[in-house]
Amino acid sequence: MQAIVQDRYGEAGDVLRLEETGRPAIGDGEVLLRVHAAGLDRGVWHLMTGLPYPVRLAGYGVRAPKTRVRGREVAGRVEAIGKDVTTFDVGDEVFGIAEGTLAGYACAQPGKLARRPGNLTAVQAAAVSVSALTALQAVRDHGHVQAGQKVLVIGASGGVGTFAVQIAKAYGAEVTGVCSTTKMGLVQGIGADHVIDYTRAGIADGAHRYHVIIDTGGNRSLTQLRGALAPRGTLVIVGGETGGRWLGGFDRALRAPVLSRFVRQQLATVMCSENAADLHVLAELIESGKVTPVIDKTYPLSQAADAIRYLQEGHARGKVVITI
Repeated sequence: MQAIVQDRYGEAGDVLRLEETGRPAIGDGEVLLRVHAAGLDRGVWHLMTGLPYPVRLAGYGVRAPKTRVRGREVAGRVEAIGKDVTTFDVGDEVFGIAEGTLAGYACAQPGKLARRPGNLTAVQAAAVSVSALTALQAVRDHGHVQAGQKVLVIGASGGVGTFAVQIAKAYGAEVTGVCSTTKMGLVQGIGADHVIDYTRAGIADGAHRYHVIIDTGGNRSLTQLRGALAPRGTLVIVGGETGGRWLGGFDRALRAPVLSRFVRQQLATVMCSENAADLHVLAELIESGKVTPVIDKTYPLSQAADAIRYLQEGHARGKVVITI
């Protein structure tokens, strides 16, 4: 099979290459997927570059990547199952999270997969897993969004942000999205009640306070974010990067829960839980028409490095997907 592999950390154009390699072997509790499409999220860049450095200490390889094939978001067909697998059969069309999805075949754990909704193509389904799981857990589990609340989504046009806007709306919130001028139409189109152009206006004007703020990729200070938050509101930090090699902007995520102990506002950080139960929740939202993946561009496997560069540049509207 063909796969995008790397043997050292670095940027896409320097370390990624298309190579012919063997199919991965599955264990008794795993399934083998024939990959149809693979979504890209920021995690792909972090694992490719090994940055910030704590990523390497988290088990991904100190000097070089332990996993040679990149990619985790997936949509595909179950090709083979381990002897202990009872939840899927050969031939099932699924989506979710696997290891090494920028390849013809990938291994996955059944507990990180769900059957693909009938109203989604493989390309759309591949865009869901990591980004939509993160958005769901930010809105439901950390933001505790309720009907009628005012919710601000920063980075509303991005991979996580487009899902967060739609999921918050599905929970009955009044949603304001923050994005650049050229992406305002997109954010309005996915259901945002109001849109702020961050190139022309700030989020803390004193006139508007939000019950929940979901920051999916900004680098605003905690002070700025708290200034736009209701006195007993909730801030949920999903992303926000500065390019630093040691913390890379994640210092906000580390400081927020500590500060939360001393103020009336709740300041939380999302670490995505990869599980089938939430994938089923997302499938139900998608099948009901309340959530639809937003796809910016698709690239063939041979152009995966270009796709990752495009994502890293920050211009993507929604998700970028690789077709296999």
